[in-house]
Amino acid sequence: MSAGRSQTHGYEAKPSLGVLIAISTISPLAMQIYLPSLAGMMIVFSATAGEIQLTMSAFFIAVAVSQLFWGPLSDQFGRRPVIILGMALFVIGSILCLVAPNLEMLIAARVLQAAGGCTGLVLGRAIVRDLHGPKQAASMIGYVTMGLAVMPTIAPAVGGVLDQFYGWQGGFFLMLVFGVGVLLASIYCLPETHHKRTTVGARQVLRSYRTLFREPLYWSYALTAAFSALTYFAYLGGAPFIAAGLLQLSAAEMGFYFMFVALGYIAGNYLSGRFAERVGMYPMIISGTVIGMISVLVIATFAKFDALTAPSLFLPMFLLGLGNGVCLPSALSGAVSVRPELTGAASGLTASLQVSTGAVAGSLVAWLYADSIFAGTPWGMIMIMGLGMSLSLVAAFSIRRQEARLKLVPAE
Repeated sequence: MSAGRSQTHGYEAKPSLGVLIAISTISPLAMQIYLPSLAGMMIVFSATAGEIQLTMSAFFIAVAVSQLFWGPLSDQFGRRPVIILGMALFVIGSILCLVAPNLEMLIAARVLQAAGGCTGLVLGRAIVRDLHGPKQAASMIGYVTMGLAVMPTIAPAVGGVLDQFYGWQGGFFLMLVFGVGVLLASIYCLPETHHKRTTVGARQVLRSYRTLFREPLYWSYALTAAFSALTYFAYLGGAPFIAAGLLQLSAAEMGFYFMFVALGYIAGNYLSGRFAERVGMYPMIISGTVIGMISVLVIATFAKFDALTAPSLFLPMFLLGLGNGVCLPSALSGAVSVRPELTGAASGLTASLQVSTGAVAGSLVAWLYADSIFAGTPWGMIMIMGLGMSLSLVAAFSIRRQEARLKLVPAE
């Protein structure tokens, strides 16, 4: 597939792996570091579980909407200036989170934090695709996201400790410090990788997305990633309240157990980095989605027999993280490789789909735990997770069919 080859190999400047990890990890880190504080924040802001969940749902929605614009803008102006602007917005949002006097102000600050931080999340993938062809990009994205997963792995544990000593603001202060560091790294250590610019006006942005909307193969890859993300965000939305209410875990204990899913994600990304180029994208995608489904079935089995404890809930989540880590790098690489000239737009749209489904999953789980028959049980979370993995499997199995229909070379 000659069209899938990078068109920037002639340029020598390449960002270091550390810089790519830093810009990519800041948004997931901001999303997860305050999870152990959610129960305490309900008391501080005199809010219900559904109301405090808005700080997460608003974050997801802001990321989803913002990425639709950052990708095409980076196709026109380059990756570097867009990332620098985004990191500056993230720093401002973090400051506002720290000084928020009420829940409404905190939600608004989280929106700004999310809109800025997501530039690294979406454009980190685009930078890798600028420099490498589809198969090598899948392998490189695996290594980048393995490193990306390290900090979100420790984020809940660190957030739990900071909450105990400094209250809910401790995690947000750490994010401010990290944001300033990433902003400086973006200014001084991030070279431009996108040299063949495209002119992007409003019509061109719409045209780019219209082109992607008409690519069934793109949708097979993108929906595989999006529904896999739905499963993960359903876990993020439900686990803090199950841990605090049903399992009676402290903030520090929650932080410890939250590490298991991220450790699985690290392991999955390591396997993707080692084997994606050798085995092929499609086998990695199918393997990852099947592993994720197994994890949901294991948790459902424990819940069915009233045997759900902290270990029986969070240890199977290691498999969910493992499956996501195996599947997502190849699914994301496939999505941005269908139309190489629209890499930025495809990366932005795919990331937006992931976070949009995450926002829906988080909101559904919060609603199910507010005033329904699922309050005080794990079944609301388990049902949404099962739905997500089922849809991800359907999308994954459609990849071969779309390749055959378009008479493309299979992603081997």
